[in-house]
Amino acid sequence: MWLDRNSSKENWKVRPDGKEKVTGQLRYLTDLAFPDMLFGRVLRSGIPHARIKSVDVSGALQFPGVLAVLTHHDIPGLNGFGISNPDQPVFTEEWVRYEGDAIAAVAAISKEVAEKALELIQVDYEELPIVDTPEKALEPEAPSLHVDGNILHQTIFKKGSIDKGFAEASLIIEETYTTPRQMHTYLETEGGVFVPNEDGRLTVYAPTQHGYKDRMQLARILGQPEETIRIISSPIGGSFGGKDELNVQPYGALLALQCGRPVKMHFSRWESVTAGLKRHPMKIKMKTGVDQRGKILAHKVEILSDTGAYSTLGGPVLNFATEHSVGPYLIPHVDINGKAVYTNNGVSGEFRGFGGNQVIFALEGQLDRIAEKLKVDPWELRKINLRRKNDLGPLGQRIVPTEGPNQVFETIKQSSLWKERGKKQTEHPWIKKGIGLALAMHGSGLGYGIPDHAGGTIRLNKYGEIEVAFGHEEFGQGLLATLEILLLDHFQCNKEDINIIIGDTDLVPKSGSSTASRTTNMVWQALNRLKEPFLTLLFAKVSALTGYEKDALKTGREGIWTQSTEKVNERLVMTYAELAQMGETFECSTEFHYPVTPDPIMGGHYLYTSTAVIAEVEVNQLTGTVVVKQMDHTIAAGPVVNPMGYLGQIEGGSIMALGFTLTEDAVMSAGKYVTKNLDTYLIPTIFDVPEQNGVMAIEELPTDDQFGPRGVGEIGSVALAPAIVAAIKEATGIWVTELPIKPERLMKPFMNEVVLG
Repeated sequence: MWLDRNSSKENWKVRPDGKEKVTGQLRYLTDLAFPDMLFGRVLRSGIPHARIKSVDVSGALQFPGVLAVLTHHDIPGLNGFGISNPDQPVFTEEWVRYEGDAIAAVAAISKEVAEKALELIQVDYEELPIVDTPEKALEPEAPSLHVDGNILHQTIFKKGSIDKGFAEASLIIEETYTTPRQMHTYLETEGGVFVPNEDGRLTVYAPTQHGYKDRMQLARILGQPEETIRIISSPIGGSFGGKDELNVQPYGALLALQCGRPVKMHFSRWESVTAGLKRHPMKIKMKTGVDQRGKILAHKVEILSDTGAYSTLGGPVLNFATEHSVGPYLIPHVDINGKAVYTNNGVSGEFRGFGGNQVIFALEGQLDRIAEKLKVDPWELRKINLRRKNDLGPLGQRIVPTEGPNQVFETIKQSSLWKERGKKQTEHPWIKKGIGLALAMHGSGLGYGIPDHAGGTIRLNKYGEIEVAFGHEEFGQGLLATLEILLLDHFQCNKEDINIIIGDTDLVPKSGSSTASRTTNMVWQALNRLKEPFLTLLFAKVSALTGYEKDALKTGREGIWTQSTEKVNERLVMTYAELAQMGETFECSTEFHYPVTPDPIMGGHYLYTSTAVIAEVEVNQLTGTVVVKQMDHTIAAGPVVNPMGYLGQIEGGSIMALGFTLTEDAVMSAGKYVTKNLDTYLIPTIFDVPEQNGVMAIEELPTDDQFGPRGVGEIGSVALAPAIVAAIKEATGIWVTELPIKPERLMKPFMNEVVLG
């Protein structure tokens, strides 16, 4: 179905948090305040690479209004954090590896006093040579940034014989593609409030995508049991992967426990730029060989990823990029080598698309270049190479059979742009029009070998509400609305009959992270597992009290009803409130693992979504500016649970991809951010979004597929860049290999003669 915001479909529910958000009444976690609250600030090195000779905090400690100044000496536990590898120091002890390294933290009675205190801390540095590119990091004489050297992670995947494949090829295309360091630019920058409780526990109000993982890391740093820490992680003003890792939490927690008072910390946009995560910049070399009709025979890929100063999830991102550099295509001979490299640049980490965006841009560009050389339709070239339902996955692993690539391939032809391909006429000779397409298949979940737990709890609470608890977070993706729709569908009750608890480690089970397009699928699976045992408990009790057969009962509005083929004969037997007053526990829980391939291939995925994108652009060759006039997406991700949320995710992802393609680059020079704020870092505004932005949802799954709806948080972002680049090529004849697209690359000086004519 084509999703349309003007649709009258009954399940286009109003978001439960919608009114508060649009009226500005919603209190995000960084809006909270408590009595006697202090304000925390972090002193950053401001230097990309150095050895610390001394740190003197005495001046800051003596300044009126300062209650604490902490350095690495004040950490009771582990001086390090990182989801995958805790190699990032909370406070650096001797070595500065990037300009965002934390030296000290201050708690004071006001933000102004805290800021002044930072100025009074004296640090003596011995500056060191700066390693500001991955290429420099790999040079034999490069300084070693970590004990094990400058290579964080390497991937190698080989299939067939690459030399044989190229020897048999009639055409070989070789190209290098580069992608930018993109910011998450969430509305709510990193922050939180940290409250020590009278019972000795610590309550952390801080945005995160994985509350239990934060609790585990904080417990290691603080040197205390996890159960003494409570993480409250919703609502969040945007994340996109950027708050999956710890940011302010170690500093706020340490300061709050040191002072015995609540501490608020909230990064400015400048500090968020300096210390926050970014999308991994990558350089991708691809060499692809085909036969005379366009069948891909050999595909060689080299990926060089700049992970910055610390690892965070640089390794898994490279794994994902390696897997997705093959795409939805059948290629007999493959040779992929990837390196994630440490530099003195800002830290790169989790970001919507997780390495897929970069390599899909390159892969789809290769196919378009091959089609041009062979003088064949680029879409038909893809058809020749497209995988079939039961084929193995990109790394040779077994995956859930999927028709997705073929479904989106055929369905995109319903776009109004399809029949406009090749029609370039515009009103002005300096405006060139073009239409481009791209295709992608994207893995969901964390992949083989990575713990990917899920679970949930359902109960009838003391207020007579059907209550569910999940360890997920609402960060704008529409989880609350999705859960509400699922509950109303399962139990045919009113909104007033349900209660949803998320994002609080004291109240929810361990459900895994809210990442990797997994959350919708996880709550769908959990509720399917919980429904029958929960209803069995309810109906057994009601049957014993009323004499009705259990098979004659059903849930409905306000309580338990009799079932009848004629609705007029149905009657309310017992309300939920009456049942709750019985004093019995009606509760069920479930634990399970996200579906994973049975083949031991690290990072290999099992469930996939697919997309095809078609985009129309107009290129002004006087200014080099690109305007995207229309973009349509077809998405194969199984049943649509929440149409508004589904559409919002695809639209939001595609807008983020617009920035990735056209304008966004957090430029660094000599290890320092040149782009420090949003006045020079240009993200798309509503004026850049095409008025026509169609989304076709393909809901059909193979008959033997029991895994339900896949998440769509990332799939809308991964294939737009190559579609836009293909459209620019059709419009101007210029191939783009570097993102974001530089206007000067598309300018035609001779066009001035046409204008002046």
